[in-house]
Amino acid sequence: MTTTLGRSRTNEPLPTAPLPSAVELGRRAYRQRQTGRSVLISVVSTLVFAALIWLFVVNTPGWDAVRQSFFDPAVAVKAWPRVFQGLVLNIQVLIFAALGVLVFSLILATLRTLRGPVFFPLRALATGYTDLFRGVPLLIVLYLVGFGLPGLDIFPRFPAAVWGTIALILTYSAYVAEVWRAGIEAVHPSQVLAARSLGLSHGQALRKVVLPQALRKVTPALMNDFVAMQKDVGLISVLGAVDAVRAAQIESAASFNFTPYVLAGLLFVLLALPMIRLTDWVTARMRRREQIGTLV
Repeated sequence: MTTTLGRSRTNEPLPTAPLPSAVELGRRAYRQRQTGRSVLISVVSTLVFAALIWLFVVNTPGWDAVRQSFFDPAVAVKAWPRVFQGLVLNIQVLIFAALGVLVFSLILATLRTLRGPVFFPLRALATGYTDLFRGVPLLIVLYLVGFGLPGLDIFPRFPAAVWGTIALILTYSAYVAEVWRAGIEAVHPSQVLAARSLGLSHGQALRKVVLPQALRKVTPALMNDFVAMQKDVGLISVLGAVDAVRAAQIESAASFNFTPYVLAGLLFVLLALPMIRLTDWVTARMRRREQIGTLV
């Protein structure tokens, strides 16, 4: 007894999916026409709006002076090597800071979710930490860490970028810890009870049952925090690190022109765009999964 295309093992024809009716085909064609029409209108309206804004800007009285001071191609080309080299330092700081924040924030969130009176000192310490570093501006933390800790003379000499990375980890861990905690507490308690009934310890239940579900719930929020940190890595320039912002400042002082700042800003935008688009895609995908393909 053999199996052939379109037939079962008993030589009976396999059931085929029903063809869509003429009414359904008409609905699909109508939706396709409406989608194409909406896209066309969106493109035309965007182009018209952009053209109007451009005409308004270029016809302002001070446009020539602004163009020479902020959008000089020759200055941008000259400043490119140093600014790009500074951006590489920003990317290095971003990678190490993101890894540090991921680990430290998870530890803080775990401490805040511990139950029982014996763990009260740890919960209080984690709560005080998150309250403190969510309230202090990042710029002040950079000054305290970058200039205060080396002044104690108990640490070896580190580059300014290292102190900037530590300050970013201290500040962003407080924000991300609250995101983790929200995801952990969003998991229904029955999940933990079911895991414990199967013989898992509290730590195993947290690691194998709670955290995977919490991660799926808070992934968009974590990605948004990462996008925000991509911009804030430029603040390490206040410690003297020659990153993209500091390189732009040096080139601007040498040429008496602000174009290097615009160049650095564009590079930061290009750095953040992939993560921004990925965040939007992940958010939309999770929404479709939760709503089973429908929008409320």
